Amino acid sequence: MKIIIAGAGEVGFHLAKLLSFESQDITLIDTDRESLANADTHLDIRVVRGDATSISVLQDSRVAETDLVIGVTSSETTNITLCVLAKELGAKRTIARISNTEFIEKKDDVGFSKFGIDELISPESLASDEIELLLNQSAFNESYEFEEGELTMIGLSLSGASAFVGKTVKEVAKIYPDLKYVPIALQRFGTQYTIIPRGDTQFKQGDQVYFTTVKKGNEQIFKLSGKSKQDIKNVMILGGSKIGYKTAKDLCKAKFKVKLIESSREKAFEIADEIPSCLVINGDGRNVDLLLEESLEDMDAFIAVTGNSETNIMSCLVAKSKGVKKTIALVENMDYFQLSHSIGIDTLINKKLLAANNIFRYVRKGEVVAMTKLNNMNAELLEFMVSSHSKVCNKKIKDLHFPDSAIIGGVVRDGVGIIALGDFQIKQGDRVVVCCLPQSINKVEKLFV
Repeated sequence: MKIIIAGAGEVGFHLAKLLSFESQDITLIDTDRESLANADTHLDIRVVRGDATSISVLQDSRVAETDLVIGVTSSETTNITLCVLAKELGAKRTIARISNTEFIEKKDDVGFSKFGIDELISPESLASDEIELLLNQSAFNESYEFEEGELTMIGLSLSGASAFVGKTVKEVAKIYPDLKYVPIALQRFGTQYTIIPRGDTQFKQGDQVYFTTVKKGNEQIFKLSGKSKQDIKNVMILGGSKIGYKTAKDLCKAKFKVKLIESSREKAFEIADEIPSCLVINGDGRNVDLLLEESLEDMDAFIAVTGNSETNIMSCLVAKSKGVKKTIALVENMDYFQLSHSIGIDTLINKKLLAANNIFRYVRKGEVVAMTKLNNMNAELLEFMVSSHSKVCNKKIKDLHFPDSAIIGGVVRDGVGIIALGDFQIKQGDRVVVCCLPQSINKVEKLFV
């Protein structure tokens, strides 16, 4: 697949890195010589120095033969202009990164595809949506919804009180036959290896386990995992960034009680004017005395989304030490993901990873309608649409010869989520959720092409 990425910043570099690992034909365009030199040195890609909205630069990058053009520069105007030009010059598909979340909210009214923009991506909006979902699934440290929650992926760490611990997948299924779930991935405590669970896989204390479940299955997993559902009402947000602002706005709309701390006086007043139901405090959130004065210990959740990863991590650790149930930190450094469970923060989120996950589904073969990478795990979760010519169509799951390093987590049929076992027959129009390790992705894609 030939892909052009405009913007060698954090999102562009991370995306180019992930795609280059998969032997895609990548061209990276940017005006900054240093950023391109870094990418050229570390990645197996072609780099072009120039303005991404220059027609001659695009033609030199062979835009007419390109399958996908992705605009992820820091300027949304550049990204939008690039996509319009690229489509006119023959690119098959275009994606623009934008910072104005109103474009996403009103995209159906405007019809951006008419101008040549197939998809709009806002890392800030994705991060805000992720935070809201995590608060609604408060006992879990990661979650992802398919088809508006008809199937949900949830991740949690097994405590000693969990009914799963010491039992195999088969034994749990025998003891709890009505349990509507499938364990799709597992990582042993203290290791970096991702396991796709089978019938004889035993659950152990400290395992980070990912399940797919239907709407009513969440409650069952709450009980059996030894976790208690925490009711979250009072939320403190540190940082009035775009993510902090949108999160506060969305949570206030959802009737959460929100306090937001912002160090810039001007920005604090601006947010207070725009979100009247949010209590905005002008102050330095690194000051522990200020956090305590603002009743940190009475908060159900603490969300740190300043521009500094270390500040976010440290303030979350302070919140955790004061008994706050749920802590979420925004981090820029991908290496920090390996630390999240060991240092005691519930969830780390990363804009680059969220944006890359969202864009990745356009790179996959087959009709991929949704995709996410599991945090700190070497596994992908993909949702395929089954067409009449897909190899899986009209076949039972047990007859598919699915690779051992992949598993079907569930099926959405006619808008209803189903935990599908061996005798389930897949039909045209089904949306099938699959979890797989990198070595099996090509085999899985071929089944759905």
